[in-house]
Amino acid sequence: MKLYRFITGPDDSAFCHRVTAALNKGWRLAGPASLTFDPVQGRVICGQPVEKEVDGVDYTPDVKLSDW
Repeated sequence: MKLYRFITGPDDSAFCHRVTAALNKGWRLAGPASLTFDPVQGRVICGQPVEKEVDGVDYTPDVKLSDW
């Protein structure tokens, strides 16, 4: 099965650690990061798509992506 996630969060070290943790669990970057500015909260929000191939497992909608 091929899994896809879009990790989002404020542009801070915690966001970078979340992406780094995903990469260390075998996820791969699936495109460029994106940034947007939230004028209400006055901060930059990041997004990073990642994907992962898992052999021998069929996809179902109840798959908890953060467990992989």
